[in-house]
Amino acid sequence: MRVLYHLPLSPFSRKVRLVLAERRLPFELRLEKVWQRRAEYLELNPAGTVPTLVEENGLVIPDSAVICDYLEEAYPNTCLLGQTLAERVEVRRLVAWFDGKFAFEVTRNLLGEKFIKRLAGRGEPDASAMRAGYANLKPHMEYLGWLAENRAWLAGPSISLADFAAAGHLSALDFAGDVDWSMSEPARDWYARMKSRPSFRALLADRVPGVTPPAHYADLDF
Repeated sequence: MRVLYHLPLSPFSRKVRLVLAERRLPFELRLEKVWQRRAEYLELNPAGTVPTLVEENGLVIPDSAVICDYLEEAYPNTCLLGQTLAERVEVRRLVAWFDGKFAFEVTRNLLGEKFIKRLAGRGEPDASAMRAGYANLKPHMEYLGWLAENRAWLAGPSISLADFAAAGHLSALDFAGDVDWSMSEPARDWYARMKSRPSFRALLADRVPGVTPPAHYADLDF
């Protein structure tokens, strides 16, 4: 069986888990504590990051963007990049937005400071970074809400990789209790639809030692 090396609160790992489940591709999860810098793992992925996918034939695919591109080409029966060139541009733009801008301005300042820093033994959270993360979250939620209100899905008429990239970050932040869903009702409604998909079930069942998710985390009706 294919293997996915991951961290439970890594939004990039969560994105790939969702995409694999959406494509109905079975896989085994293996926890990889990247801060330990295991030699065996570095042989698979010299960058030492998660996720890394190892196919049944031994092919190693590191990095969530590379994995998602590979899955689109290797298993084309489920298209998550859009049908037209314009749709594909918009999907890729929004994936870059969430995995780049959102990750840098929000996820890094909240999950990175509250959990990854502690687990890696890099000291206490930086309060100023966390304040910046919470402040940055509001305009991102407003933009997400605008997309959800004006389109069937974030990038257009069909669910796409953009939705799963956004859900990877929002689900990890929601697990940590860092999302005030009252900031945007359309964003909340979009996320409720995402949570209701069968591909989301495993994420909603996640539990992380030392972290208790809010009561609504696994509630499909919020």
